[in-house]
Amino acid sequence: MPILRYSAASPYARKARIAAELCGFGASLTLEGASATDPADSLRAQNPLGKVPTLILESGETIYDSRVICDYFDLLAGGGKLIPTEPAARVAALTLQALGDGINDAALLIRYEITRAENLRDPSWIALQQGKIDRALAELNAHPPAFPVAIGHIAVACALGYLDLRFAGAWREAHSALAVWLDEFAREVPVFEATRAV
Repeated sequence: MPILRYSAASPYARKARIAAELCGFGASLTLEGASATDPADSLRAQNPLGKVPTLILESGETIYDSRVICDYFDLLAGGGKLIPTEPAARVAALTLQALGDGINDAALLIRYEITRAENLRDPSWIALQQGKIDRALAELNAHPPAFPVAIGHIAVACALGYLDLRFAGAWREAHSALAVWLDEFAREVPVFEATRAV
């Protein structure tokens, strides 16, 4: 069985887990926790970047990062399951994925910065990252992604889930249309709730 090295709190690992389930591979995937900060964890030998998620195939070959893993699952499922094959729809789905992943990138940088000693924190750096998140959320709130679910929807939902987890869902008050969209996504994709970190 393939092994997915993951962290429950990682929005990228959550995206890969949801993709696996929607492509029909959830039951055949072994989940194995990993610590990206522990030098003794075998993750660094499996992925030189030492990041989650990392997919280890039965052959021993490793696949990373989440975008490549999700693409791999989609290809195994015959293609077009999560990543559309029609050019315009494909570009739209991948662009939406980039937006969701970009929210995650910025949120993680803020998270790392605020865990530093207060005298070492850089408020301008935090503000720079927060601006990216704010602009992305404003865009998504004004134009919630239309269904059916594709890879971009999963990326955005996982980003919003990460904001809920690490920042107490503060985004919701100013982005009510997007909050409604996330509720609809959760109804459409039950594995979203099943993969929620607590």
